[in-house]
Amino acid sequence: MATNYNQSIISKPFFLVGAERSGTTLLRLMLSHHPCLSWCEEFEYVVDKVNDDGTFPELKQYYEWLETHGIFQAINFQISPELDYVQLVNSFLLQKRERDHKELIGATVHRHFDRLLRIWPDARFIHIIRDGRDVARSCIGMGWSGNVWTGTKRWLEAEFLWDQLKPKLSGDRYIEIIYENLITDPTTTLTKICDFIGIEYDQQMLNYDKNTTYSKPNPKLIQQWQHKLSEYEIRLVESKISELLTNRGYDLSGLPTLEVTPSMERQLYLQDWWFRVQFRLKRFGVPLFVADYMSRKLKIKPWEKQVKLKMNEIVQRHLK
Repeated sequence: MATNYNQSIISKPFFLVGAERSGTTLLRLMLSHHPCLSWCEEFEYVVDKVNDDGTFPELKQYYEWLETHGIFQAINFQISPELDYVQLVNSFLLQKRERDHKELIGATVHRHFDRLLRIWPDARFIHIIRDGRDVARSCIGMGWSGNVWTGTKRWLEAEFLWDQLKPKLSGDRYIEIIYENLITDPTTTLTKICDFIGIEYDQQMLNYDKNTTYSKPNPKLIQQWQHKLSEYEIRLVESKISELLTNRGYDLSGLPTLEVTPSMERQLYLQDWWFRVQFRLKRFGVPLFVADYMSRKLKIKPWEKQVKLKMNEIVQRHLK
């Protein structure tokens, strides 16, 4: 019998939140390998179009936006036009849970996760944090940032947003996880998460490497900033996030404080812009890069859609 999506609202879903490159994919794979847990990957498409005041998007425009959303299209969820916005995005969780034949459902959200409460007022949260110096370094490798200075942006935004959301939640509605602990002692960390969710820890959670491209937790992969960043880069990134690093329990390098002048900032932002342009040119090629710019500039919707879909295909091929 088909699920009645306009009546089956999940009251207390779980959401894994934190900055991109903070170990959210690894933890999501672990969680989804539990016999009772189904987990959606990057679920930002349910909150990206929700306004800060809580206004939901107009459905027709939302449908059109989803037509070129790479992650949503790869998942291939069904859109039921008779549903309102809350029922629709809730149906995505239901569809995922049904596909996996699991009891509980969760999803990963990296940005705007405070807006989730507009849809699921009683949602529960797993917040994961990783050393911001490693996150900044990793963002360069993804082509999102041209230097560690701008590479802190996603980490800072996610952590500041968590600080705003956390006071709105009772203590039984969230748990905070440190990525480095997940890597060095995954069993203990996963057991704590399972206790929070209300299920027993299952060893299958560590079998994700058998059917994914991710390897077992390797302690050698934490604190890579110590040997992969130059002293100047460490001083640069710490000049921007040192206070929040210490607030989150991370030790600073002990290197001399670096004062970033307005002139240095301008150079860093210019370097960042040029790096990202070069990265996109290399990944998508000149013709597609130019077509993307021109189609958006001229606002030719069919062309924009065609270009976006081609770019999505390339992005999917590069995903780990």
